[in-house]
Amino acid sequence: MLKLARALHSYGYSAPRLEGILGATADRLGLYGHRFFSMPTQIMAAFGPESRQYTHLLRVEPGEVNLAKLAALEQVSLDVAHGRVSPREGMAQIQRIVAAPTPYSPALVTLAFGVLSGAVCQFLGGGWHEIIVATVLGLGLGLFALYAERHARISRVFESLAAFLLSTAAIGLARFVGPLSVFVATLAGLIVLMPGLLLTTAITELATRHLASGTLRLSSAFMTLLGIVFGVALGTKLGVALFGAPIAQSAGTLPGWAAIVAVPLASASSAVILRADPRDAPWIVAAGALGVVAGRIGATHLGLELGMFVAALGVALASSAYERWRQRPAPVVLVPGILLLVPGSIGYRSMASLMERDTVSGIATAFTMILTAVSLVAGLLIAGVLVPEPTPTATPAPLTP
Repeated sequence: MLKLARALHSYGYSAPRLEGILGATADRLGLYGHRFFSMPTQIMAAFGPESRQYTHLLRVEPGEVNLAKLAALEQVSLDVAHGRVSPREGMAQIQRIVAAPTPYSPALVTLAFGVLSGAVCQFLGGGWHEIIVATVLGLGLGLFALYAERHARISRVFESLAAFLLSTAAIGLARFVGPLSVFVATLAGLIVLMPGLLLTTAITELATRHLASGTLRLSSAFMTLLGIVFGVALGTKLGVALFGAPIAQSAGTLPGWAAIVAVPLASASSAVILRADPRDAPWIVAAGALGVVAGRIGATHLGLELGMFVAALGVALASSAYERWRQRPAPVVLVPGILLLVPGSIGYRSMASLMERDTVSGIATAFTMILTAVSLVAGLLIAGVLVPEPTPTATPAPLTP
């Protein structure tokens, strides 16, 4: 149970789902009187009656989402819970899953960074010049991410340092590519770093009464945004000093087919970046397209912020159907499906406005960010009520050594 808890936490499970899976697995194993308490940096697990309770404290660090390993680990928990695999064999499988290499090569992951930045640039209103610069910045971010994985000291300040380097490079590229909106290109290049998914997870945990975990994640999201904005501000100053002020120009318009191409490219790239199993990739692309289409339909009738409720509801219902049909965890499709909807870029705009002392615009944009996140969370929660998670029906397995 402790090995399973540590592994699931390190690959991105939220507190509600992690505690739910651990509780269900413990029930199936006959470990009655169990209690689990998950936070971003620790897990507490207690077993037995209160008068003779054994408590374990696991010190953990938030890790990157790895959808392929999450699905494999959840399958192990089901196999152990239903008695198909003994706990000892389950522990060995967990170790093999954790040690398994990623299904994608570093070159493909780096390419996915660039493609995602270029595709998202189209969503942000960028033209061809902005897309070219954003793609180059995304490729640079992917290379820097590979370098940071091998150097622990850099990984501690990765977001701020990456924002500094990319914003400086954006000023330099603007001198070569031509007039463009540096703000849009820089924002698209940094889109992978935006903590929109972290913010959405935090509000989900707060809404489900996981107050400690939700508060910590919310604080982490805002600190990440502050670090990115500071890095961009410093990098922009350096870029102007080195290359001169770029020629400002509003983003150009693109033909209608650009959006049709951008959606599957962005969804497929997010599947690679989130390390999803290749067999789930077609369904992830379909979920991403569903989220974008539903979001635009909702925005037409309810407004931009409340339209996210419709998008999140549609993606969550589709992921629940996928879980029941394919016997795969819903987050495998849900997380990439809402990745294009989360309000990370809006949070960046808010912090950037506050850094420029444009208080009114910064507060207004921050309210838009919060309302968008709340709309997303409401859609996810309503979907959970309409289609609850499937519950196992097998009898409890005996606790074997």
